[in-house]
Amino acid sequence: MKPPQQSLKDWTSQKWRTKSGKPSSKTGERYLPENAIKALSPAEYAATTRAKRAGKAKGKQFVAQPKNIAKKTAGYR
Repeated sequence: MKPPQQSLKDWTSQKWRTKSGKPSSKTGERYLPENAIKALSPAEYAATTRAKRAGKAKGKQFVAQPKNIAKKTAGYR
C-alpha cells in the first residue's frame, strides 16, 4: 500500500469515541481515538471539549483543538 492508503487503513482500524461513550452530536464532547483519550488528563479533555462546545454554539461543525492538546493527540490519529 502507498503511505496515504496505509494511513487511512490505520485510521479506520482505531476505536474512535467520546469519553462518555455517548454521541458527540448530543454531548458536544470531542470525538477522538480511544488511546488519545487515555493519554489526556481530565483537565485537558475538559479543555478540548469546552473548545468544541464553544465552536458548536457558534454554528461550526469542525473546531480546532487547543494547540497544546492538538500536539499531544496528533500521534494517535
